[in-house]
Amino acid sequence: MNQRPHVLILSGLDPSGGAGIQADIQAITALGCHPLPVITCLTVQDTLNVYNAEAINADMIRQQLECLSADVPIHAIKTGALGSAAIVDVLVQFVEDKQDIPLIVDPVIKAAGGGELADEALVSAMKERLFPIADVITPNGVELAQLGGIENERSAAETLIAQGCPAVLTTGGHGDEPQITNRLHRPGSPDAEWKLERRGGEYHGSGCTLAAAIAAGRAQGLDLDSAIEQAQGYVSKAIEHALTVGRGQPVPDRGGAAATS
Repeated sequence: MNQRPHVLILSGLDPSGGAGIQADIQAITALGCHPLPVITCLTVQDTLNVYNAEAINADMIRQQLECLSADVPIHAIKTGALGSAAIVDVLVQFVEDKQDIPLIVDPVIKAAGGGELADEALVSAMKERLFPIADVITPNGVELAQLGGIENERSAAETLIAQGCPAVLTTGGHGDEPQITNRLHRPGSPDAEWKLERRGGEYHGSGCTLAAAIAAGRAQGLDLDSAIEQAQGYVSKAIEHALTVGRGQPVPDRGGAAATS
């Protein structure tokens, strides 16, 4: 019998299929891992924006995590939209005795269209309790400024690191420069930097795809830098073959990226 590394996913459901847990499932599968998906919130969402969201009961999440961990080895954990501060508490309790499992946190706060996916209590819970136990967090530019309390990328990342976050991958996909610059900030180490060709515009679910792909690499035993390198190559190909799904942002073709890699 064959076996693949397992990636536990906690993320929201996007009915358009462009972002959220479907993006995570597709990316993790394409990169050779088996996804273990736990839905944290339901959303009213299309390729343009998020219009409503409702968190799943935190005790149901707890039961799912306990059930899975008793049956299946977990090699990495990836989070997206978490729905509520109560779900953060459940996750933090779950990973307390699993600190050898890489935890990739995509701190989803707002949709690209501006729709809210996290209230103040959830943002505080992530910053205070989840970020310090993460392998890396992967905020986009808007999220980084909100979390770090300042527009300057480096200062915001340093603020989060000073508050206990072990590593911050800042992503440049929301800018307009000819190249996307992603930087990995860590205490006591020089920044690692990657430059990628910008293919124009923004893509629905690209941040989810990147974080999920990093989690897949970590589940396969890659170190963080190598997992980021692999993930960025995969996301670039997915964007190169992006799909027109609705009237909003194109959706990365996560299956097509695997086929052309």
